Amino acid sequence: LRQLRAHTGGMAVVATDGLFGMDGDLAPLRQLAVVARVQGALLYVDDAHGVGVVGPEGRGSVAAAGLDHVAVPLQLVSLGKALGGYGAVLAGDTALVEHLAETARPYVHSTALPPALAHASLVAVRQARSQEWRRERLQGLIATFRALAGTAGLDLLPSDSPIQAVLVGADHAALAMSADLEDAGYWVGVVRAAPGQARLRVGLSALHTPAEVVGLVEAMARARDRVAAASPSPDPTIPEPA
Repeated sequence: LRQLRAHTGGMAVVATDGLFGMDGDLAPLRQLAVVARVQGALLYVDDAHGVGVVGPEGRGSVAAAGLDHVAVPLQLVSLGKALGGYGAVLAGDTALVEHLAETARPYVHSTALPPALAHASLVAVRQARSQEWRRERLQGLIATFRALAGTAGLDLLPSDSPIQAVLVGADHAALAMSADLEDAGYWVGVVRAAPGQARLRVGLSALHTPAEVVGLVEAMARARDRVAAASPSPDPTIPEPA
């Protein structure tokens, strides 16, 4: 940040997701807010996966961290994901938002949301704020999934969000497990990150049932065992690479 401020002549921007969409972990927003303030930078948070799910009234990761518009001057809120609509809202200082609307290439000459979708989004926001039972139900399903997955020996990454990542390792094993799960009636995506770090990405919803979560974990354990049994065992006569 110090280098950026020294060479650009303008304000540096610290950009981050609030809740990361691949592994479901939360960004350290309070620490980032301190860094941005000390360095004179603007903190921008993309909270597409946090709004509707975390924080008081589902107001997202920024509110969950106890921060406000002063600490986070620019925030992106998705109208899809938890709100079930389409598009997004950029919330922040009026002058800054208007400047971006006039200069941001993805937005210039784009078509505004139809009035019906805008109204539906407003209704969805009101429901998300008032229907706390949905978040309570979702947290119960998350706890059930993590408890069952731990008992089944699945390698879970840390996350208290609806996005649950199960580390598999090899790309081919993760793809094979995903195919097995699809055959069993569960769509679970594969995230192929660094070599040996492939994972299955589970997305839970308040509309899921405890029985579905139980069935999913059982199917994941079966898929893991089948893929492991089908994988060739290493030849003990071949030395390991140095």
